[in-house]
Amino acid sequence: MTMFDLSGRKALITGGSRGLGQGLAEALLEAGADVAIVGKSTRVFSTATALSTRTGRSVHPIQADLGDRGQLHGAFRAALQRLQGLDILIVGHGIITRHAAETYPIEDWDAVLEVNLSSMFLLNQLAGKHMLAQGHGKIINVASMLTFFGGVTVSAYAAAKGGVGQLTKALSNEWAGRGVNVNAIAPGYMATDMTATLLADEHRNQMILARIPKGRWGQPADLKGAAVFLASDASDYVSGVVLPVDGGWCGR
Repeated sequence: MTMFDLSGRKALITGGSRGLGQGLAEALLEAGADVAIVGKSTRVFSTATALSTRTGRSVHPIQADLGDRGQLHGAFRAALQRLQGLDILIVGHGIITRHAAETYPIEDWDAVLEVNLSSMFLLNQLAGKHMLAQGHGKIINVASMLTFFGGVTVSAYAAAKGGVGQLTKALSNEWAGRGVNVNAIAPGYMATDMTATLLADEHRNQMILARIPKGRWGQPADLKGAAVFLASDASDYVSGVVLPVDGGWCGR
């Protein structure tokens, strides 16, 4: 089991103040990693306190809007300084807006692509430079079921998450032979703030449940095992993978 031990590893997790990102941060803390979390709101500070209380480990909170490239670079520099290094990056932040494709506002399109894809590339690039210089590192991008499927009324989100899958493979092609593994986790339908609208829609909720062989929505804790695996030595020969954690949705 020492292959899964993250003691002494330095991890940066974006979107770590709530939902899936918070669950991913908790998983790495439980496995022994030193963790910094980035969130857009002041909630990142209370989340860091709560995670520290639950795990007994220090958490470094960083408030930044990752849709702003200046703040993104500042947050990355702050994480490197506070962690005194970086071995693991998990990019888990994101936004979603819903409109019919024929009336989708270009302003919303630009915002979703910037936050969900361009900022992910920039963070991968910054972490990649650092990790390549030290000769090792693990990058985990959070993809989606919409990396594989088109969705409805979420054309920008689907386009961005499709790009996440291809970006993960492209970076793996360039970096895997140089010690940096790049993979992605594709969560299925997870019960979080982002999916509250779907959960509240009884018709859509039942349609979704009928497609999930496990018969339930996922929870942030369902991602813990996959995250620790991809962040640890256990996955040293795994790179360029988009791993569904979806209760069997993709296999149906």
